[in-house]
Amino acid sequence: MRALLLLWLLSPTMTRADELIIAVASNFTAPMRDIAKQFEQDSGHKVTLAFGSSGKIFAQISHGAPYQAFFSADQAKPAQLIERKLADADSRYTYAEGKLALWSIKPGFVGADGEVLKGNEYNKLALANPKLAPYGAAALEVLQHLELEELTRARWVQGENISQTYQFVASGNADLGLVALSQILKQGHIAEGSAWIPPSKLYKPIRQDAVILKGAAGIPALQEFWRFIQSPEVHAIIRAYGYSTPSQAGDEHVE
Repeated sequence: MRALLLLWLLSPTMTRADELIIAVASNFTAPMRDIAKQFEQDSGHKVTLAFGSSGKIFAQISHGAPYQAFFSADQAKPAQLIERKLADADSRYTYAEGKLALWSIKPGFVGADGEVLKGNEYNKLALANPKLAPYGAAALEVLQHLELEELTRARWVQGENISQTYQFVASGNADLGLVALSQILKQGHIAEGSAWIPPSKLYKPIRQDAVILKGAAGIPALQEFWRFIQSPEVHAIIRAYGYSTPSQAGDEHVE
């Protein structure tokens, strides 16, 4: 009897229930690390996180990558995974709405209205690849609405994802970058350098959906994580990084 109990405790199903593998869009790196750390402390479960552009993660899932859940930087890719029967429709959840920021590591370089984009004071403008990253698509929309796409194009340097875009600016290889606001906030304020937050009317809302992937819906630890993600505690973490959460529908205020 004891041997049977030991086999049950060591079974693969039990291991999967305690160890989660979650794919996350790059823009959500910092908040998800905080969320996973808190969940691990509260639950005792282990969470392994894989970060990348939403486009690349989508392709990986389509080719059988062993993720159990996907936190995308948009709504389109989770919807497509549901259409392809690769994700659980009932699990789909809008966990955050992201915001863009025009940022420079240099203090005082970016003014309150983003006029620096129209001048010749900067060398490169970093943005994420619009074909791969939703934040890149939003950045392109901003430039188009400001009628600055052609004026700035020769200075573009494109990151594969928003994390690489941020690194271009943080390293000084680009004077300016259209990055995720969450990447440059600390306790609700710009951590370093200077930034302008483009009005949300300049780009489509960056609503970010999460889904549980095929075959993982019955994992108890993942169901526990899904409840945790929707809790007020997690909403507070997400807001601290400059995102809006579902309970803030229509609220565009950022400290």
